[in-house]
Amino acid sequence: MDDRGRLAEPLKRSRNARVRSSNFTSANFNPTAFGRALSHLRPILDLQIPRGAGTAAALAVLLIAGAAGAIYGGHVDAVTAELRDARDAAANAAGFRIASVAIGGPKEVTREEVLAAAGVTGKSSLLFLDAEAARARLKSNPWIAEATILKLYPDRLHIAVTERQAFAMWQKDNRITVIASDGTIVQPFVEQRFADLPLVVGAGAEKAASEFLAIAGRFPSIRDQVRAYVLVAERRWNLRLKNGLDIRLPEVEPERALETLVALDRDKKLLSRDIAVVDLRFPGRVTARLSDAAAAARQEAMKDRKVRRKGGDA
Repeated sequence: MDDRGRLAEPLKRSRNARVRSSNFTSANFNPTAFGRALSHLRPILDLQIPRGAGTAAALAVLLIAGAAGAIYGGHVDAVTAELRDARDAAANAAGFRIASVAIGGPKEVTREEVLAAAGVTGKSSLLFLDAEAARARLKSNPWIAEATILKLYPDRLHIAVTERQAFAMWQKDNRITVIASDGTIVQPFVEQRFADLPLVVGAGAEKAASEFLAIAGRFPSIRDQVRAYVLVAERRWNLRLKNGLDIRLPEVEPERALETLVALDRDKKLLSRDIAVVDLRFPGRVTARLSDAAAAARQEAMKDRKVRRKGGDA
């Protein structure tokens, strides 16, 4: 120790230390390798950072932070709407404001409903209007079967729609709706103007009605007496007539059964008789069941006949 109480350090390094230092400088350092590494770094060292890059990077960081805050804060829709409005405002200022909209085809759907479905507002620009997305939104309306959108630059828009037609009323689970010929429910309730449409009843009837009603339409004398077409087990149809008579049709070739029914009504006045059911499900055979009143009257008549027979025998 020295006179200040510190450990004395050797004035010269040990031989081993000198050897280690000598080994590092002579064996580990390679000027060629160092120069090669420096040449690889040269493009980075010589890179000229443009002016404003720092500002752009800062703005990018702020945008990322703002987007993250919007996502976590649940404000994505509001932010998206604001960005969309800003984008459309810029396009409108550049001359792409929608100045006129021509709409063709709608009868059941109003002009306001068409514009709302297409996403066209007073702020919309023709430049950024997504025609395909607008078309898809229009077709989501059950009345609209097809839609066409034409963007006529710089400021005109043409929208043409093809509507479905009200085809029949469909009853299922005590609920009646208005359907198109393809089975689409076009209106969940029945207005008075649709009261004369044919009524189809049962699960699956909305899809099968178009084909069967085309068959029934070939027999107007029967069709005009029908109150409802009832699909049974999604396989075959019954006709409920306005006088309460049920006509049971076969699953296969119902048109032949209807031909038989027309002939029987023409020749025998079958549909005017006091019967409840006419069964045409079996080829070559027609079965009729009396109404309750007719059956009771028949039973009484049979009893009277038996009584008279007994009296005569006596």
